[in-house]
Parts: sequence; C-alpha cells; structure tokens
Amino acid sequence: MFNAQKIIALITLLTTIVFSQVASAKQSLIGILVFDGFLTSDVTAPVEVFGAATKTSWFSSYNVVIISATKNKTATSEEGLTIVSDKTIYDDLDLDVLIVPSSYDMKEHINNKALISFIRNKNKTASWMASNCSGAFLLGEAGVLDGKKATTWFGGEAGLKKSYPKIDVQFNQNVVVADRVITSNGGPVSYEASFTLLEKLSSKKFSNEISNTIQFNRIK
Repeated sequence: MFNAQKIIALITLLTTIVFSQVASAKQSLIGILVFDGFLTSDVTAPVEVFGAATKTSWFSSYNVVIISATKNKTATSEEGLTIVSDKTIYDDLDLDVLIVPSSYDMKEHINNKALISFIRNKNKTASWMASNCSGAFLLGEAGVLDGKKATTWFGGEAGLKKSYPKIDVQFNQNVVVADRVITSNGGPVSYEASFTLLEKLSSKKFSNEISNTIQFNRIK
C-alpha cells in the first residue's frame, strides 16, 4: 500500500506533468489589425491562409486573432465587409506575429498615437512583423522599417521613401523580406505575402500544402 508520502509525491508528479502539458500547448498568436476603411483582401488573405493552416497538426499551436485599432471592435472595410474583432489594441496581447493592413486614406491611422505605440511595442517582442499595401506607412511611422528594405502599394514607393527616408524602399517588387519583417503591395498580392510568411513560420512544404488546400495554386 502507498503511504502518505508516496501519495503526495505521486500527486506532485502528476500535477507537474499536467501543468507542463498545458504550458507546452500555449498558443502562439498571429494578430491581424483592422480599422474602418481597411482594404478587404489585406485582411481576408492572411485570415484564409493562416486560418486554414491552424487546422493542421503542424500549425495547431498557432491561433489567429483580429485586433481592432480602436476601442470599437466593429470595423467595416472600404468594400463594405464588416468584421467584429476578437481583441483591441488596448488589450494585453502577447503576439508572435502582427500583420498590418491598409486603407486609401492612411492619415487618420498614422496620426493614431495609440495605434503607433501598439505597433512599436509589439515590434520589440514579436517574431515577425508584416504589412500589406500602404500598411507599410504605419510600420514606417512606428520605426519598424528603419534601415530595412521594404515596399508598399505599387506606385506608392516614392511616397514611402519621401515620408520615411530611413527605409530602403524597393520598387516594383511584390513582396520584400527583410530580417523578420515582410512587406507587400497588398490586394491579391496579400496572398503571396501570407504564403511567404507561412513558409518562414513553418516550411516551404507546409506553405505549399495550404496553397493546395485553398486551391490558390490553380491561379495562373
């Protein structure tokens, strides 16, 4: 029969194992920002790509969260898609990845000090930062792109270079990878950027697997 000390030791061991398993199952968060006027595909492309990936065993430790740039969790895109966010920039979030979208008029968002501070702070701890289209201007305002190669919407490169001269702006490139930051032209190219980021987080093989799953590979 077990004596009291052995029973206590067994309970302690089992508790340690359970808590160890809970800790190892902690989710890595991929945060996607939204705000009124965001361009739909800048958000829906990464949602579709990473959402599909999280359903696989090899990417199940990740979870996608939509983050509102204001205290209002509801945001409507330029094209009329309304999204209710999971979180806001005022929540305590430990993000592994932050993806920043765009809008046709970025002035309001660039002047949103709370949003810029959020981006700047997440850049200190996130493994990867990314932007689609003119979302690069938000990364630029937060200093994320200083000294790095980056791009923005096709035709907007000169404006990015003028506004943020510390950025090594790349012209006529769909997707640019610099250290742990990915920038893209946005729009449909947001899919290409999402697959590039997925490859960085997993592998080329797994990125291709999701491309096959959502039949993106059939686009010529």
